Amino acid sequence: MREFIKVMKALSDPNRVKMVKLLQRRVMCVCEIQNALGLAQSTVSKHLKILEEAGLITYLKEGPWVNYRLSDGGRNPYVSSMLGNLRHWLEDNAEVEALVARLSGIRRETICGT
Repeated sequence: MREFIKVMKALSDPNRVKMVKLLQRRVMCVCEIQNALGLAQSTVSKHLKILEEAGLITYLKEGPWVNYRLSDGGRNPYVSSMLGNLRHWLEDNAEVEALVARLSGIRRETICGT
């Protein structure tokens, strides 16, 4: 039951759900997520940590970047089920549609100047 509750709590915050919806589209770094959601870097990092501890996302350091992506859910059936369902849920939500529309204009090279 502990793993189920951890996943549900991680997805109980609207900003974390939006992060998952963004990461469905592509791998992203903190600065890109921060730019997309208009949140402080520390807030984004805290949310990402909660999602990672629940097993919903993973990260990989590649050079100067820490890239976040959705987990494959292989170790936790609750993660697998929720991520599978979230691929379809909220696709017609106005906030999610607006985020997705903005995503093509958000690039780390432009934001971070590298």
